[in-house]
Amino acid sequence: MQGKRILLGVTGGIAAYKSPDLVRRLRERGAEVQVVMTAAAREFVTATTFQAVSGRAVRTDLWDAAAEAAMGHIELARWAEVVLIAPASADFLARLATGQADDLLATLCLATEAPIGVAPAMNRIMWANPATRANVATLQQRGIQLFGPGEGDQACGEVGEGRMLEPLELVDRVATLLIGGGPLQGRRVLITAGPTRERIDPVRFISNRSSGKMGFAVAQAAREAGAEVILVSGPVSLPTPPGVRRVDVESAADMLATVLREVEGIDIFISTAAVADYRPARPANQKIKKTSDTLDLCMERTSDVLATVAARPKRPFVVGFAAETESVEQNARLKLLKKNLDMIAANEVGHDKAFDCEDNQLIVLWRNARHELGKASKLMLARELVGLIAESFDAARAGAGQRDTALA
Repeated sequence: MQGKRILLGVTGGIAAYKSPDLVRRLRERGAEVQVVMTAAAREFVTATTFQAVSGRAVRTDLWDAAAEAAMGHIELARWAEVVLIAPASADFLARLATGQADDLLATLCLATEAPIGVAPAMNRIMWANPATRANVATLQQRGIQLFGPGEGDQACGEVGEGRMLEPLELVDRVATLLIGGGPLQGRRVLITAGPTRERIDPVRFISNRSSGKMGFAVAQAAREAGAEVILVSGPVSLPTPPGVRRVDVESAADMLATVLREVEGIDIFISTAAVADYRPARPANQKIKKTSDTLDLCMERTSDVLATVAARPKRPFVVGFAAETESVEQNARLKLLKKNLDMIAANEVGHDKAFDCEDNQLIVLWRNARHELGKASKLMLARELVGLIAESFDAARAGAGQRDTALA
């Protein structure tokens, strides 16, 4: 975010008390922040507060004679590289959806060509109201990014969906709108994430403990690095990272079919998914009744998604993941060689490691090198890993180019 110009719009809502901290967090990342407040926002937080944390005079009025002498609202609209509305009230979402220009902030949103993100904040019933849902759907169809809302206690005393996301999370989300010039700019990346489910009967399945969090973090990091990202996900309860195209699947066979459909033209394939190795050979068409003390399931191997992509004649740069409970590095290196991968990231899993956790640690392996990424949040690790992938991808392309020149 160093030197990036972010216009922060603050609308009327109790969540406006979080916005000064959001300004501070954005500036910690090196961004320049210009705050624009609606009249309702000034009922909750003063312009003086925002001026102190942003280092800039706050803009509040479309009819500011001094600013508008030089068409200030157009100047601001051109200045912004990203527009973030946080909090975004139900009223502002409605005005934005209908294209109104009745105050400075709404006018700026109409006049800018910068990407726009909104962080809704309102009572849970207001958020669930069909009018609000229709307005949000309209905004998303127009390419405006939706950040949240979160779920939890609300100022009104109720509990539910409608809380503005916390400042640190919003900083991570807005970074995805600042794509441009990253190490994966112009590259197409296909990522698999989450578990698969293999059907036993119509109500039961075999699966694993993967939450998908690491894969979703890698997808977000790749998007932040400038890539066009396609995320093929097994059954998880996670929001899609902004700017990422997501395809949901269930079984290993579904995941393989989707990957093979999407892989054409892909530069980098990253397999973080915990794909089932075995599935019931003869899933029942009806629910299996409890008629005996034991139940024997005949299992068969599933297709190997990672190995299939790595074996393609014109394959992308292939990165695997290895989740191991013992001999982590040795098993990961064996997988790297056996499946002919370009890189592999290995981590230890178990009862209290990796699964359902917010942090992780990785050993990254190549055929003749290794690199350790120490314990950190999964998103921070993903950003470091994507940096390594970008470097390795560029090196592999440069090596291939030199070989082609020598052969010519």
